[in-house]
Amino acid sequence: MIAADTTSAPLVNVTALKSSCAACSMHQLCLPMGLEDADIDRLDQIIGKRRRLERDEPLYKMGSPFRNLYAVRFGHFKTYQINASGEAQITGFQMAGELLGMDAISADRHHCDAVALEDSEVCEIPFGNLQDLFGQVPTLLRHFHRIMSQEITREQNVMLLLGNMRAEQRFAVFLINLSARYAARGYSSTRFQLRMSREDIGNYLGLTIESISRLLSRFKKLGLVQVDKREVVLLEPARLKAMAAGTEQCSPMA
Repeated sequence: MIAADTTSAPLVNVTALKSSCAACSMHQLCLPMGLEDADIDRLDQIIGKRRRLERDEPLYKMGSPFRNLYAVRFGHFKTYQINASGEAQITGFQMAGELLGMDAISADRHHCDAVALEDSEVCEIPFGNLQDLFGQVPTLLRHFHRIMSQEITREQNVMLLLGNMRAEQRFAVFLINLSARYAARGYSSTRFQLRMSREDIGNYLGLTIESISRLLSRFKKLGLVQVDKREVVLLEPARLKAMAAGTEQCSPMA
């Protein structure tokens, strides 16, 4: 994983950011993906600044006005909504190369809170300027539509996850999803840190923290994973993928 620099960072002006997208290790996963150098430079021109956040610091709050999209440069975030009874429901975990804030495009207000899970950094992208750029760079608009489609698909998959899957399958899907996302970023697909707490994982999967602890213990006994504090090693990724797909099952938890 990329080590987070915990020192405070000065604000960076636009001129200093002109080469940031091309130089960023995440640019093939983020908005610049597939753009020509000249178009990447145009995108760099509209980026406002990089913003550092400490662990547990909010990026934006539910109901706050929508002005920017945020590209995660490094670190991890969680998004969550507060229901009518005051309880939080986690809606997703985001990592480097992903965009935050698309939930607010339709209503011009954010529909969830976004909070840093560790010291992190984002690039602020003023949405009004980005819309203007769409007309000049059709490739950028097509890529943005793909990102929005992927977000819709992710939300549909979460609904399936919470509605129809047993606890073991939900957890297998969660691990395989993290594995694939880390692999896409050039990291190990079988050894990674869980940046979120077990309580947060349980909240996201619709399970209790006790269930997550039992699932980790069960998967260890089955030889599927090794666990050392927050580090997880996938020992049998093929079996985990089969469990995630529902083609392999284990007996229900007691």
